[in-house]
Amino acid sequence: MDSSPQSADTLASATTTTNAPAPVVTIASGVIDSTHPYYLHPSDYPGMNLVSSAFDENGYGGWRRAVIIALSAKNKLGFIDGTLVVPKADTGIQQAWARFNDMLLSWLLNSLSKEIAESVLYSQSAKDLWSDLEDRFGQANGAKLFQLQKELSSVVQGNSSMETTSTK
Repeated sequence: MDSSPQSADTLASATTTTNAPAPVVTIASGVIDSTHPYYLHPSDYPGMNLVSSAFDENGYGGWRRAVIIALSAKNKLGFIDGTLVVPKADTGIQQAWARFNDMLLSWLLNSLSKEIAESVLYSQSAKDLWSDLEDRFGQANGAKLFQLQKELSSVVQGNSSMETTSTK
């Protein structure tokens, strides 16, 4: 399982989800290795801030990059890029995945403005929340770009016809 950091341009922009199995974990002793993506450090807590300022619809690219760096440092990118999927119920580690997914959801919600957080509050997974943010605020949203260009064009032209506007 490769959970190495990917470039910021490619991470979380893929349209397919890899259903790779979760890394092998031995939880017989109740201990998860500190290098494993399911590991929670004693200093990790739900109210923690991943980034220094909350995303408020301005500067999505910079906020996104800061979150990716923070999650990469914690070995948690697989939760937002889809490479760490929910384990099968019979694997014995589904609870560990769910616990960390909830922690990551909390971290992401803490890094959003109140208005944006409320709009994604009921996301079932960190991957779902991240995908929603990418769809809404990511640069690759062609339909949104087209709509904005269309609106800008109508504002610039006002009530003038194309022929009148082109001769001004």
